[in-house]
Amino acid sequence: MIRVLVADDQALVRGGFRVLVDSAPDLEVIGEAVDGAQAVELALRLRPDVVLMDIRMPVMDGLEATRRILADQGPSPEPMIRILVLTTFDLDEYVYRALKLGASGFLLKDTRPVELLDGIRRVHAGDALLSPTVLRQLIEKFVDRPDPTGPNPAAVTGPSGPTRPTGLAPLAGLTEREREVLVLIAQGRSNAEISAQLYVTPATVKTHVSRLLMKLGARDRAQLIVLSYESGLIPHHRPPT
Repeated sequence: MIRVLVADDQALVRGGFRVLVDSAPDLEVIGEAVDGAQAVELALRLRPDVVLMDIRMPVMDGLEATRRILADQGPSPEPMIRILVLTTFDLDEYVYRALKLGASGFLLKDTRPVELLDGIRRVHAGDALLSPTVLRQLIEKFVDRPDPTGPNPAAVTGPSGPTRPTGLAPLAGLTEREREVLVLIAQGRSNAEISAQLYVTPATVKTHVSRLLMKLGARDRAQLIVLSYESGLIPHHRPPT
């Protein structure tokens, strides 16, 4: 059973998500949070598998709540709490920042019910719930801006301080094969698709993904995708100034 925490300041939205999630035989809502502060408290106490996190909430927004929940877990926690960001806008600077902080993906609030349920299952399994097209638009819009989430805009801050600087430096320790796998991950390919394209076994691909996560200090595939763009491994078109 996949245990879900719903964080949204609108009671009607929370109730709708609860009814929908509880209608699935393999999913259950274990708590509801009315703001980001309560989301942090409930997440750390109840240890849900997935948090459906609204971005704009009172007291503490979903971005800060995401940072606190993931920072508390430390490196490579088991089991890991996954954050699925919910937004009413498909191009939202807060979504991009949440992905940098370790959120596993995002969905629009008007997503079809079946897609929401499938999205919860996918992020619980460790997949990145990101459309490559939408992610590319997010990168092109926000990647060259200073990140206001911390004093060092070139790093992602973890429990022990900055852990993942951007630029080409983080890729220096990767093998050529690991770079190939990272490019395919950034293109939205599944492990099975990567296996077929590189003529290696799925188990080998899984090993490469695990090594990428370890070497780059990423929590999941979502952060690997963001890093591949930020490092310049995947070219992006900068917006005109």
